[in-house]
Amino acid sequence: MQPVKFVDVQAGSQLPSFTSEPISRLALALYCGASGDHNPIHVDLDFARKAGMPDVFAHGMLSMAYLGRLLTAWVPQQSIQQFSVRFVAITQLGDAVTCSGTVVEKDEATGTVRLEVTTRNQAGEIKLSGEAIVALGA
Repeated sequence: MQPVKFVDVQAGSQLPSFTSEPISRLALALYCGASGDHNPIHVDLDFARKAGMPDVFAHGMLSMAYLGRLLTAWVPQQSIQQFSVRFVAITQLGDAVTCSGTVVEKDEATGTVRLEVTTRNQAGEIKLSGEAIVALGA
C-alpha cells in the first residue's frame, strides 16, 4: 500500500470505495461466530418473524466492520485516531453494501483529516453514516 500523504489530499478527496458481496445467511452465521454476537434475530427466521421482521437482517456492526475495511485499505490501522458511526437503517439479507468515504476537513496543526463515511445498499439507501479522524504522513 502506498502511504497516503497529507499534502496529496484535499477536502472533497474520495477514498477508493468498494462493494461487498450480497449479505447471505452464511455471512451472518459466520459473523455471529466471529463477533460473538449470537442474537437470533440475525440468523433465526422464526425468531425474526416473531419480532415482526420479514426476515433476518445484518448486524449493524458487520456494516461498521466493512467501513473499517474501507479505512484500513486506505491507511494503516494505527493511523485511525477516531471512528464512529450512526446506524441509520437496517441492512437486509441480500443487500450489497457499498462503502465510501470523503475527506471533509484537513487540520494542518495535527496533520489529520476528518472523513465522512457511509454504507449504502444497491438502491443507494444510506444504512450507516459516520466519521473518522485519520493521521496522515507529511
